[in-house]
Formats: sequence, C-alpha cells, structure tokens
Amino acid sequence: MTELNSYLQTIRPELMSTARLFDIPDRDWEEPCRFSLCAREENGRYRISWTDGGVMAEGETEIPRESDPRLQELHRKRAARRLCKQILYDLCRKITGLHPAWGSLTGVRPTHLMLEALAGGMTPEAAVEHLVRDFDVTREKAELLSEIAAVQRKMPAPGDMWADVYIGIPFCTTRCAYCSFSSGEIGDGTLVEPYMEALEKEMRAGAELLRDAGKTLRAVYVGGGTPTALPQSALERLLGLMKEIFPGAAEYTVEAGRPDTLTAGKLHAIRLSGVHRISINPQTMNDRTLEVIGRGHTAQQIRDAYAMAREEGISHINMDVIAGLPGEGLPEFMHTMEEAQRLHPESLTVHTLAIKRSSRMKLENAPLPDGGMTSDMVRTGRETARKMNMRPYYLYKQKYMAGNQENTGYALPGHECLYNVDIMEETSHILAFGAGGISKRIFPEEGHIERAPNVYNIEQYICRTGEMIARKKALFAEK
Repeated sequence: MTELNSYLQTIRPELMSTARLFDIPDRDWEEPCRFSLCAREENGRYRISWTDGGVMAEGETEIPRESDPRLQELHRKRAARRLCKQILYDLCRKITGLHPAWGSLTGVRPTHLMLEALAGGMTPEAAVEHLVRDFDVTREKAELLSEIAAVQRKMPAPGDMWADVYIGIPFCTTRCAYCSFSSGEIGDGTLVEPYMEALEKEMRAGAELLRDAGKTLRAVYVGGGTPTALPQSALERLLGLMKEIFPGAAEYTVEAGRPDTLTAGKLHAIRLSGVHRISINPQTMNDRTLEVIGRGHTAQQIRDAYAMAREEGISHINMDVIAGLPGEGLPEFMHTMEEAQRLHPESLTVHTLAIKRSSRMKLENAPLPDGGMTSDMVRTGRETARKMNMRPYYLYKQKYMAGNQENTGYALPGHECLYNVDIMEETSHILAFGAGGISKRIFPEEGHIERAPNVYNIEQYICRTGEMIARKKALFAEK
C-alpha cells in the first residue's frame, strides 16, 4: 500500500492534466491540496478513491499478473495509473458537471486504446462501446477512432524490423506566432553551410547504424522548420544526400509548408528526387489572420504555389489548416475549408491550435475562439474532408489545445502517410537527424520506448554532431 501510494505521487503532472480538462487550476494542487487520495491493494485488486470535501469517487481494477518480473512491474504501474486518473476524472465530473469530448483521456495517442481493444478481440462496435463506457469518450470521438483504426489496419504493417528516418531542417523565413518547434529564421544564411556539413555527417553515420542494427528502411520524412526555406543549391544537395544515403524507402515526404519559399526550380528538384508527397500548408486562407500569426505570405501565394506544384507534376499535395486561430470564428474557418475544396489536395490535416509556453502567441496572450467554437471548426473540418472523399487515418492530441480537441489527418484512399502513422502510433523505430530531432527505439514485447534527443540549438548541434551520433549508437546497441 505504501509502495502504491508512493508511486501514484510521482504522476501528479498527469493528474493535474486530468483536472485541467474541467478548468480546475494547477494552484488547487498546491499544499494544502484540494483533493485527497486513498489507494490500497486488496484481494488481488487495486482500490482507489478520491475526495473533494464531501464529494467522493471510487473504483477498482484487477492487478495484472505476469511471469516476467519486468513486465509485471510495468503492467502493474500502468493499471494503477489508469485507475487513479479515471477515478479523479469521475470526481471532477461530479464536481463540475462538465463532459470533455475525449472523456478521461489526456494522452497524446488515444488511437492506442482503440487498436488495443481490437487486438484483444473486440469488434469495432464493441470497442466503441468500451471507450464510451470505460473512458467516457463521446460517441462522436470514439467512432472517429474506429474509422482511423480501420484505415490503419489495412496499411502496410510496421514492426521491429522496420525503421523510419526523419531529417530536420530548422530554418524558416519568419517564425509563426504559435510555433514552438526547433527552428530559427534563416536570416543571411550563414548557418546553412555548416549545418548541412554537420547534417551530412550525422546522416552517413545513421545509415551505417541502420545497417548494423539489421533494420529495413520504411519511410523518410524531411521536416522542420521549413526545408524549402533553404536556397535552391542547398535544397538540391539535401535531396541528393537523402536519395544517396537512404535509398529504397517506400515513401518520401518533404515539407514545403510556406508558399513564400517555393519556386519552380525547387519544386522541379523535389520531383526529380523521387519525393512522393509534399505539404503546402496555408493554416488559414484569411489574409488578416495570416498577418496576425506572422506567416509573411498571402492566401493568393498559397493558390499560386499550389498551381505551380501541379504544373510541375507533383501528384500528392498535403495541406495543413488550424482551427482556433486568433480572431477567427466559424465563418472564417469555413472559408478556409471552401478554398481547400477548390484546390483538391490528396490529403488534409486539420490541426487544433495548441499554445505552447515557448510560442510568441503565449507571451502575447492573443485572443482566441472559445472551446465550443473551436469544436465546431474541428467538426466542419471533418465534414469537409468527407465531402472530398477523404478518410481519417491518424490522430493525436497535445497539451493546451483549444476546446480539448485534436489533430486529425485525412487522405484519399491510398494516399495515407506511413511516417505520420508510425510516429503517432509509435510502432516503428525512428532515426532522427538534425537539430531537435528525437530518435526512438521501440521494444514491442515490453510496450516500452527509449529515446535519444538531439540538441535543439542550431549552433550547439553543429558543434556537437559527434555526440548526437554517439547517442543514437547507444540507443540501438544490443541490450
């Protein structure tokens, strides 16, 4: 019992995330804490209760039994954590009367639960009922997860034998107000050449590591930042290195998100390199909002860049949009969706604005749409994707998302992005190169993942490339 209570004290940040679903402030967890926890083990079951004054919620679950001591400890902790969060959720719902759309789920990857239920033998209908009943997820969201799982289960299966590659280019022409990624304005370009030298060194070492680990390349994703912010000569060099060092991938994607970075020459180089998919990301098709969020381009430039990519013969264009941007209501978001329909991309990702602590928008306390309006925008995005004959194929959540909504990727049949599914579901090893990249090694039998992050700072990355290589070697060394 003491051990159980001690462990549950370590997950306070997760408990605070659960309480935030109900707009309960973090200060309520300061001493003296508003909530009281009682946890115990009885007759092979965990029993947990939470109280807030005179209101109480309680529940129990069976303690997992495993022959492997390591798996036993892992599964016991997971069961205790889930129950503790679920009962706190029940208490908060009693106190506030609110019903969050994602119920008690605060994790990044709610699709995991649906896939887990299906793998356990449940029918899709039973799995939906399971999420509605046991996690209080709304039926709308549970059915969305069911749609996504159905698509993913028909895609080429990932696994321990495969690895993806991520190549990060941390440069942009300007920094968007909502951005918290590892990126910097390209400025006069003085860092481009030393960065490319360091990146090539890391990529070549990574290819050797991939061979030594006996992994087969699955997908390559060039992201950022904005890779197409590079001068054309540097972009051509990058694409050449990508195909030389990592040939034979089933899929290649290049983020070309900012239309103001695209030229006919760059698009020609992308197509000649054999890239299967690019992203041209408007975020919004409203010029006033583009100005507010610091995008540095107009809606017309998006249309022009899209037309230029089609003229070049690029056959798969993804477009990202964001629901909940400052100053926008449902009419503005609907306008963005109407414009997307006119352009006919092969895939569409509907993000919900998440204000990270490191973003300029967080610092400026920008006025944002309320949760109800953001929910309507997300629903409109889903309806628009269906009108375009697209299916949802991956989904993830982030902290501090407007209206406790989600990010969902939609695609025409056969145009789903393998890398997006792999990184979100964490079902494939990932070797990540460049500033801010995070390499991942999965341990399928244990349900465990280990990570090796690269430093975020561009200058530090250039100076410490050897250290980044060593981190990856240690990650993939025989355990």
